[in-house]
Amino acid sequence: MTHLRRRPALLATVPVAVAALLTAADPALSAGPVGASGVGDPFFPLAGNGGYDVDHYDLTLGYDPGSRHLTGRAVLTARATQLLTRFDLDLYGLKVTGLTVDHVKAEHRRHGQELVVTPARALRKGERFRVTVTYSGTPGPVTDPDGSLDGWIPTDDGAFVAGQPQGAMTWFPADNHPTDKASYDIALTVPEGRTAVANGVLLGRRTAQGRTTFHWRQTEPMAAYLATATVGTFRTERSTTRDGVEVYNAVDPREATAAAPVLAELPSVLEWCEDLFGRYPYRAAGAIVDHAPQAGYALETQTRPVYDRAPDLSTLVHETAHQWFGDSVSLTSWKDIWLNEGFATYAEWLHAEQHGGDSAQAAFDALYARPAGDELWAFPPGDPGSGAHLFDTPVYSRGAMALHALRTAVGDRDFFRVLRAWARAHRHGNGTTAQFERLAERESGEELSALFRAWLYTAGKPDRP
Repeated sequence: MTHLRRRPALLATVPVAVAALLTAADPALSAGPVGASGVGDPFFPLAGNGGYDVDHYDLTLGYDPGSRHLTGRAVLTARATQLLTRFDLDLYGLKVTGLTVDHVKAEHRRHGQELVVTPARALRKGERFRVTVTYSGTPGPVTDPDGSLDGWIPTDDGAFVAGQPQGAMTWFPADNHPTDKASYDIALTVPEGRTAVANGVLLGRRTAQGRTTFHWRQTEPMAAYLATATVGTFRTERSTTRDGVEVYNAVDPREATAAAPVLAELPSVLEWCEDLFGRYPYRAAGAIVDHAPQAGYALETQTRPVYDRAPDLSTLVHETAHQWFGDSVSLTSWKDIWLNEGFATYAEWLHAEQHGGDSAQAAFDALYARPAGDELWAFPPGDPGSGAHLFDTPVYSRGAMALHALRTAVGDRDFFRVLRAWARAHRHGNGTTAQFERLAERESGEELSALFRAWLYTAGKPDRP
């Protein structure tokens, strides 16, 4: 994600009481063979759910930008990881009009962001099952702990849909934590003349009675927060890279002139990333360039990042690098956000270094020159402290500095081998900082605990490497 510090909320969002609802557990959910109401993430305790894994989401949506009304039908194909007499889905702010488990009506109730489901019969451990939820309402964003907007953000011609870290639940019922990845089909119907853009490959579009349906398929595993269904008045273009990756760009006409020369660089940026990090993880690529000043950031939505305005080249590099670091290799806990943002920021440095700009060493030196009281040293990137600091400067810049310190310690040959090994070992999966540390030591043959302790976990300004 960019920018480093996101803008305060500019729209009416969910009530102030949502902060308590998003983190307070329901005592009724703690007894018996029931799925937990969260996976225990230290920053977002109710994010995700226990007791099952989702294999596939089939989302059928309709959105009217004029009334801002959304209708939805979500079919989740999942597998029980324990005996389940009850389980939760994450869904906030929309009215559920029907719910079945394996085509049989199931009891359900709401508790804050939790949709609590009691199937007609218990689900055995290992059993595969289907949950079908129909719902409707006026979706809107939630306000994150840092004051920024997240989720379904209405625009003047549609919606800017960006879910990091908790916004997926504002538009579909989900197991909303990066540790549960799934494939997706997203069919979104909008008024004729509008375009609906989601993840993966566009399978088809059809228009009837003044409305157009766009059907997108994301086959590779994806965390819920990386899904998008952005709607607007877009100019679209399609192409295929030399490696057969399908590229689809959608650009708001107001941003088209500024975006064109940058988006023209996307194929070369993808090739450059492949040279450094290994094979591109997906069948599709592209960009959604919206005109969404109320959002104030870009996000690495899988295969097709969303930009709130025409990006510059460094932002394009940042979000493209995330397709490896953050999307394919996803974090296991939001506390490890530097594995996403530090890596994507360092990719910006590397791209500049190899394309006539400042060297990564120069970028490091300029940051290191900041005084000890600067916000850069406010907290170590490996421990942001809370969800309020996920997108603060230390996560990005000091996270990138930690990687440069590693590069300085082990040399270029081993450093770039570490990056490729990390992307390969956790492809389409999840990773932790501890796993990265062990991999770096194994690939380099160096003992690196002191370096990682200083740059990732120690408060204040570290000694120069």
